[in-house]
Amino acid sequence: MEMRAEEAARRWLADQGVSQVRDGWMSDEKPDALLTANQVAHSWAGDVFAEDLDAADQVRLAFGLLDLLGEYWVTCEIRFANESEEGPLPADVLWDGYRQRLEADRDAEAVTYSLWVDWFEDHATSATAFAEVLGNDIDRVVAERSEALLRRARRVLECSGPVHWTVKELTYRTAMRLPALHSAVFRGLLASFHDAYGDLEPTAALTFLGRLDLPTNTQHLAELRHVLAAGHKNHYRSPGAWDDALRSCS
Repeated sequence: MEMRAEEAARRWLADQGVSQVRDGWMSDEKPDALLTANQVAHSWAGDVFAEDLDAADQVRLAFGLLDLLGEYWVTCEIRFANESEEGPLPADVLWDGYRQRLEADRDAEAVTYSLWVDWFEDHATSATAFAEVLGNDIDRVVAERSEALLRRARRVLECSGPVHWTVKELTYRTAMRLPALHSAVFRGLLASFHDAYGDLEPTAALTFLGRLDLPTNTQHLAELRHVLAAGHKNHYRSPGAWDDALRSCS
């Protein structure tokens, strides 16, 4: 599916006069100027949503561009289109696009960054986004345990810091039934404390921490346990707490 989307995007760019060359990209308009993937994303990704295609095919084409270019800006254009007057985009196609790329055995940094800073940090969208990319599926992840599902779960858990605790608590609890996800739950808890918009409940998070099977030398495990035991919810609300933990646990 992804390769087909990527090839469709490559053909679409070719129709715009943009082609990949050995060291980057080239536009017919300026054949002497070598373009980066980021420049291509900024210049052409938004045009996908002006194409004479139905909205679902526009979304699929945009995700193909994401596969081809690997640039976060493509996800920004998808979000802009979702929030535009013509939006919202078809939710099934939008979230299926995210899920497929979270499951793929290839770099997903642009996708996870998009979830983290755009969908999860915005409390108007975080609950829906989290449910769509993991919360609705966590029971299936635990039951099936396929590599693709585990890959998606790990990636989402690790960037889920800004999601409201009440939204993610049950998903964390369910994920903890699988030892293969314990490290990802830990990183989710750590991000929930450290992210500027991170959210957790210290007592519940401390209980979860105590049930995780982690290597004893896991970096920042002792410090996180220390700040949670002291009742701290977030690094930015208690700016000295982490330094105190570092001193206490050294």
